[in-house]
Amino acid sequence: MKAYLKLISIFIILLFSSKSFSSSLAEDAQDRGINATCNEYLSQIENSYEINGLNITFAHPKNPSSLPSLHISSQKYNNGSSSFSATLMPDGENCYLSTILVTAINNQSCSKIAQIKVENDKNLEVSVYAEGNYTIITPSDGSFQAILTKSGENSCSMTESRMMWPGK
Repeated sequence: MKAYLKLISIFIILLFSSKSFSSSLAEDAQDRGINATCNEYLSQIENSYEINGLNITFAHPKNPSSLPSLHISSQKYNNGSSSFSATLMPDGENCYLSTILVTAINNQSCSKIAQIKVENDKNLEVSVYAEGNYTIITPSDGSFQAILTKSGENSCSMTESRMMWPGK
């Protein structure tokens, strides 16, 4: 019975996903028939974050332009890696989106990363928890939140999340 459920789960995942060999998430979304407004926002975000990696798109096979979709990109660097995820939720002429960017950095401490971020933007609020194992960075406008998680003396994982409601 377990094997049967596992097989069904794999089939459903494959049905709603496709590996992308497109050069960008936005091109993949366009090829899959994602809502045009959502695709435009995805393109802008992709350019803003400089996303350039292996892409995967999850979209409804019969109605991708009016149902939520998930777009994932993974990228390797010489000192770590990043995984980007965007969920697009079409609503008529509007599109709501949430993004998560997780970056693993192998040669820099969380405290140094937080220091650099604050030097670049004085409006950031920094809170440190659990003896320095977690640092939360929030801008004054609350537009995103970043959690830095210590993963070694000289390595850090940074998770930046954001929710947007353009047009509302």
